[in-house]
Amino acid sequence: MRPDLIRVILVADHQIVRAGLKAVLSTAKDITVVGEGGNGKDALALAERLDPHVIVMDLSMPDMDGLTATRELQKVNAGRVHPADEPATRRVLVLTMHTEDEHLVALLEAGAGGYLLKSVADRELVDAIRTVAAGDVYVQPSAARALARGLAKREGHADERARFEKLTDREQVVLKMVAEGYTAPEIGEHLTISPKTVDTYKQRIGEKLGLTHRTDYVKFALKLGLLKNDG
Repeated sequence: MRPDLIRVILVADHQIVRAGLKAVLSTAKDITVVGEGGNGKDALALAERLDPHVIVMDLSMPDMDGLTATRELQKVNAGRVHPADEPATRRVLVLTMHTEDEHLVALLEAGAGGYLLKSVADRELVDAIRTVAAGDVYVQPSAARALARGLAKREGHADERARFEKLTDREQVVLKMVAEGYTAPEIGEHLTISPKTVDTYKQRIGEKLGLTHRTDYVKFALKLGLLKNDG
């Protein structure tokens, strides 16, 4: 197997759904399906045995649903030592028919790397897998709006707004661009500064706001309505 391939397992309780997903992925030369399962318990077992880069998993399944399985996978991942020079593995992309606020908030808080509505899976699945495999968060525009509403319902964000306003103008721009998925070199090019300087800004932002991972940046930016969510 080519080392540059993105290894994926598909987890859904209906075989016809897995077959459809597999057909969509068959055209992507950089993605290979290495396993399939029918519920969250299968996902845990397959992840341990095959160590895939991305687990594409249905939200609603018998025995163990996608949300519970995502939480369990994150517990296991927390105890794993992963080589720093290798791509992250066992990242979760959840498939759902739901656009309700609470579903999306719970998935992000559980550690999902992204979520994709089944209605657009045929068009966006490949890009979503590539995004999640790269360590970024895949959020559809329509889902971003629902997620922002859900986060606002769960917690007031006046404090976050006040903390954001204490950042310098340059730090605010860097925070927003990190949340949007830009890399340090891309941010540096946009701001005419070096990637090392971008990392320094990220370190300052982390110290001021307690943000560590890009997921934290996305949640923070969504609560304040900083992300583009047109479409």
